[in-house]
Amino acid sequence: MSVELAGFLRTTLPLDLSRLPAFDSGRYGSVWMPDHLVSFWPDAIWTPEFTDLAEVSRSPHRYLDALTIAASVAASTSRVRIATSVIDTVRRHPVMIAQAAVTLGHLSKGRFILGLGSGEKANLVPYGFSCSRAVARFEEALRVLHLLWDADRPVDFDGAFFRLERARLDAELYDGSRPPIWIGASGPRMLALAGQYADGWWPTGSDGPEEFADKLATIHRAAEDAGRDPSSITPGKMVMCLLGERDELREMLRRPMVKSLGLQLTSENFRHRGFTHPMGDQWRGIQDLEPGFPSRERLIQFLDDVDVDAILAAVPHGTPKEVAQDIACLHEAGLRSVAILDYSGMAGQEFAVRSARKTRATEDEVLRLVGGAQ
Repeated sequence: MSVELAGFLRTTLPLDLSRLPAFDSGRYGSVWMPDHLVSFWPDAIWTPEFTDLAEVSRSPHRYLDALTIAASVAASTSRVRIATSVIDTVRRHPVMIAQAAVTLGHLSKGRFILGLGSGEKANLVPYGFSCSRAVARFEEALRVLHLLWDADRPVDFDGAFFRLERARLDAELYDGSRPPIWIGASGPRMLALAGQYADGWWPTGSDGPEEFADKLATIHRAAEDAGRDPSSITPGKMVMCLLGERDELREMLRRPMVKSLGLQLTSENFRHRGFTHPMGDQWRGIQDLEPGFPSRERLIQFLDDVDVDAILAAVPHGTPKEVAQDIACLHEAGLRSVAILDYSGMAGQEFAVRSARKTRATEDEVLRLVGGAQ
């Protein structure tokens, strides 16, 4: 089975929708939009002292609302599926998610994918949202979504997090079908929920083929236990990579913003590859990041201590042909939809201007190796 390319549309300022015709050309099966208030790039090193990207944008956190942009994309395209990457069920109440998904289903004529996750600290804690029992909340939100979409009369629901009393959502589903849900899952409980509820799996992170296959097997077992066909769940992935020749990679890995990728990786990820994480044995990667944490002093220490070989061990890297081969191995492990995110642009402006060309070359090589739309 061939792989399907997925596009990635940044939702930060300055907003650039110029690639929508390319996304809608038939080359891409879907286009994914992040739903964030803040990014995972530390404030303390987003300064001209550490990166010339700070000269172009005063902040890495200039996010716009993903659902609003999705509506604009729906109105501006006719073929590509439109997806959120991913909405959390802490900041957004499931009733409002249900209504927005139905709305986008109609605007897109059935092309909307509801990408959902349980949330992360950086986008919750600074705004007064609790991270407590996020996975339990996520599961209950899934039940509320299905209840509202399936009901033909007012419904009641009395849960630990959400309560409905004669609640109704009378707007019909587009073509009578629920919007497909793709779940961003990595841990065992979330993977099990993906097996129970998901139409697609949309993980981030640095899992290699063996880890990817193991997690997909967990999803399939959960699907079978729930009486579902495991093959009905599409396995996808955002593949974070560093594209460049050997000398380019050496230069990238001297740059603070690229070295800070290590902060997005967990201590378990480091251990699995034979390294020790400078942030300690309990570091949970993006789950522990906040815009103001770690402090400037701690970040500088991290940049001194991090072993760049650990980053290379976790992140596909090299020429477009080399990274495409890594993606082909993921395809053998079950991957069917892939968005290629080249982080070499975080090394600075001179790298950023070459990133789109290198990403396109990588996509072309993936399609040559495993097939798919050209």
